[in-house]
Amino acid sequence: MALSVSDLKDKFRNPGPAELELIARYAMLPESAQRERAFEAFAETGLPHRRMEAWKWTDFKSAIKAVEAPSKAAQCAPLPAAEHVIEFAGSKVSLPDTLPAGIELHERADAQALGGAETVPLGAMTAALSGRVGGLGTLIIEVAGETSAPLHIVTKGDRDETNFARVAVIVRPGASLDLIESHVGGAGFSSFLIEIGMQDGGEVRRTVLQRGSGDEAQALTAIINLGAKSEYTQTALAFGAKVARLETRLTHRESESHATLNGAYLCAKGFHADFTSHVLHGAPSSVTRQVTKGAVLDGGTGVFQGKFLVPRTIGQHTDADMQHQALLLEDGAEVFAKPELEIYADDVECAHGNTSGALDPNQLFYMRQRGIPEAQARALLTEAFVAEALEGANEGVREAMLDAARSFLTETVR
Repeated sequence: MALSVSDLKDKFRNPGPAELELIARYAMLPESAQRERAFEAFAETGLPHRRMEAWKWTDFKSAIKAVEAPSKAAQCAPLPAAEHVIEFAGSKVSLPDTLPAGIELHERADAQALGGAETVPLGAMTAALSGRVGGLGTLIIEVAGETSAPLHIVTKGDRDETNFARVAVIVRPGASLDLIESHVGGAGFSSFLIEIGMQDGGEVRRTVLQRGSGDEAQALTAIINLGAKSEYTQTALAFGAKVARLETRLTHRESESHATLNGAYLCAKGFHADFTSHVLHGAPSSVTRQVTKGAVLDGGTGVFQGKFLVPRTIGQHTDADMQHQALLLEDGAEVFAKPELEIYADDVECAHGNTSGALDPNQLFYMRQRGIPEAQARALLTEAFVAEALEGANEGVREAMLDAARSFLTETVR
């Protein structure tokens, strides 16, 4: 028997106006045991808030007073990619007329189960709310061979209240996928959930652009499972929003898998960007490399939380390195960082590093001496600083990401 709205309210602890609106939206969706389990997992915490350790610097509950449309539409154009585009725009979903060789799409109107929903509250919320009456609940992308062109996912709104979307990617043995994502805002509250399951020898390169306005909340949740000798490369550029979180939870399920998780954030006044990752080395001889760089101006907030968990026995011969570096470009900029290693195996090579500071005055002096104005010199040095974290991006869009970063820095850095 489906839960009533009253029953759902009782599952939340002091629900606010935004949570009451989400409850009402859930009550209008088709009944589903999988959907109900996901929503109950979300109800355990409600919108994440500062009293939750993993969310203490990214308070969605305070940021979202009500589910309402923003004052602006999409904040930028999507990344320039091939013609194979999947677009989630508010209540509308557009699928491409043609697909790259080796890819099939499967549309599911019914809700799908979400493993580990309790660990990703906004992912659980998205799994519960992404379905629409008579519409697409989950889009499944099946990759069975080496794809001939990138697949591009775009989420954008036109002053919509919400934009929730769920995508599952299945990569068959030896198959490869070049995935590009553009999350360009335009909805008051947008949340995107992607689950990627990679079988033996699979390869995925994921390139992500995120940009929202100062009155939007955005969440991107990725759940990645790696098979034997599979390779996953992720490169993300985030400009933030009123509150924004890019969360990646990756598990090495089989031996000799390799993961690269790189990203950069650039935050102006009133913007917040959070890069959070959790990597479980659940198989021997797995490798992870992670580099995150950020630059924040007065009134902006950057967050980095990274954790490598290496269990006893099955985590032997892990090779993992995590680095976070941030520039505070002006007084009043804020950066919160929490890199963690939790290691129980005794035959591993694991390291992490974390630095924050200002631009090198000697480098600035050198450029000023050669006739470069101070603002331009600061922008050029900052661009060079974050560019390293974007080197693994899809070749066709890497320059567009650098152009976006360059334009932002030229307009904001003084």
